[in-house]
Amino acid sequence: MSFVLGVVAKLVRSDLSLPEALTSTLSIFLLFAIGLKGGHALAHEPLQAMIWPVVATIALGIAVPLWTYPLARRLGRLSSPDAASFAAHYGSTSAVTFLATLAFLDQAKVTYEGSVPGLLAIMEVPAIVVGLLLAVRQDGSRAPLGQALHHVLAGKSILLLIGGMVIGWCADHQGMASVKAFFVDPFRGVLCLFLLELGLLAAGRLREIGSNWKFVVGFGIAAPIVHGTLGVCAGHLAGLSPGGATVLGVLAASASYIAAPAAVRIALPEANPGLPLAASLGVTFPFNLIIGIPLYHALAQRLSAGS
Repeated sequence: MSFVLGVVAKLVRSDLSLPEALTSTLSIFLLFAIGLKGGHALAHEPLQAMIWPVVATIALGIAVPLWTYPLARRLGRLSSPDAASFAAHYGSTSAVTFLATLAFLDQAKVTYEGSVPGLLAIMEVPAIVVGLLLAVRQDGSRAPLGQALHHVLAGKSILLLIGGMVIGWCADHQGMASVKAFFVDPFRGVLCLFLLELGLLAAGRLREIGSNWKFVVGFGIAAPIVHGTLGVCAGHLAGLSPGGATVLGVLAASASYIAAPAAVRIALPEANPGLPLAASLGVTFPFNLIIGIPLYHALAQRLSAGS
């Protein structure tokens, strides 16, 4: 509802806006808080239980851009750089969709593995690398892949998630209890404010779809359904709980609008940044938020009940 409020405010040309410094602070809070919580939970899980979920996550991160690229070239009739940018965006993940999923599962009192924040960080990187390599292979250009990769790994989303997980891993119960009032209790309220800002941003991006609207809207809805289904099935086969399989499904179904755009801007400056952002933020993000998350969770529950 907070996201919808932001969309409505933009459409009616309201003067509602959040200061850029505040939105940056909110994103830092959310990423660090989920890293802390995930790292603390991960400290109590056996490491061998993570092997197959990590393998499934890497496989999805590589596979999704490999078939997204030719689809964008043939169905969307996009240039090689634009198709590679599309592949990197849709192979990578949305941290905010991930956060909304955890809030959904917590509200429904559904448990999930403490390793899931690590899966978010793991899936970010291979998809972006594969997307950029596809562009290099097609046009023979020498894109600064190393610089783009460094930007992803040293970017705030990965750094805060991994750093928060390490701190949470090291913290004892007393240490976590001392910061619970700041990092755990206000989490949902902060998420609502951040979703409000994303609603404003998403509505502003819709105008950039232009003549490609059929492909952008069609792919923006069909891709998360297919990728989310594959993610849930992969999570189930990897031994994740229904909650964990839901999270992996959401990670596969989501599309990046933070890490991928930054990396693509460096490595593929000739690519149009508006088109994949309009698709990921304007179509796929609200679809997952409203329909996708409960859909993937229902599928995970059905698979668990049938096994």
